Amino acid sequence: MTKLIAIDLDGTLLNSKSQISTENLEAIKNAQNAGIEVVIATGRAHFDVQALFKNSGVKTWIIGANGATIHAPDGSLYYSQPIEPELAYDILRSLEEDGYYYEVFSEECIFTSQNGRELLQIEIDRMKSANPEVNSSSLEEALVKQFSQTGFCFIDSYKDIKNASAEIYNILAFSFFEEKLETGWAKYGNIDGLTIVSSAHHNFELEHCGASKGNALRRLSDKLDIPIAKTIAIGDSMNDVSMLKLAGKGIAMGNARLEVKEISDEITLTNDEHGVAKILLSELIEC
Repeated sequence: MTKLIAIDLDGTLLNSKSQISTENLEAIKNAQNAGIEVVIATGRAHFDVQALFKNSGVKTWIIGANGATIHAPDGSLYYSQPIEPELAYDILRSLEEDGYYYEVFSEECIFTSQNGRELLQIEIDRMKSANPEVNSSSLEEALVKQFSQTGFCFIDSYKDIKNASAEIYNILAFSFFEEKLETGWAKYGNIDGLTIVSSAHHNFELEHCGASKGNALRRLSDKLDIPIAKTIAIGDSMNDVSMLKLAGKGIAMGNARLEVKEISDEITLTNDEHGVAKILLSELIEC
């Protein structure tokens, strides 16, 4: 019998409108009532997850910031693996110099530059000018989704983060320019002590090399005394791969990237077809 199910958010539990469907929410409640430990495992900050579930009656363990944090159902911090401060500051200084939009995940908020939205809007305008046929509506939707998170703290520069002495769990860089993303992967992808992953088409994320959804899942399963063999992980993106490989059963969404489907044990329906609810229901039937 499955004892723990770790569920990614964007592209997995959330539909294309970034909402938790009634079907998925009810399935989570039924699974919890049946004694299954439901865990949200996401690149988002824990307080953003809490906001999504506000007034739903659902509280879960939260693996946040791609595994850099684990928060208990009551919101308390159980574990964290921050990036070494001086290394983080060097990266942020470089991102600012290279004109990237970035977000810095800390315990209390998501730090981002005052002119960040302007930077991304300029990128969209340049893409439209260079290619009038570009699907600008999809770019605008990505922009809205990126800014729909809870808990932004706007800063003038990374020095404000340094002055606040905030622990840095995750650094996300975002661009609509493919070449700019490729340059970022090349520049920041081989830094000692860091791991680089992607949670969506337009970003790359940096975290401590010891932080991953897979490592956090193992740590949490040990904490809850649940064998890894009794766990399921559900996801759709490359930042989910570590937990999909580790879990007793890794399940890819129908809308998942091909690379994610290839390493998974099973494929469910898409996020707009309540693929998570389908898996949870099948587990309850088996119980």
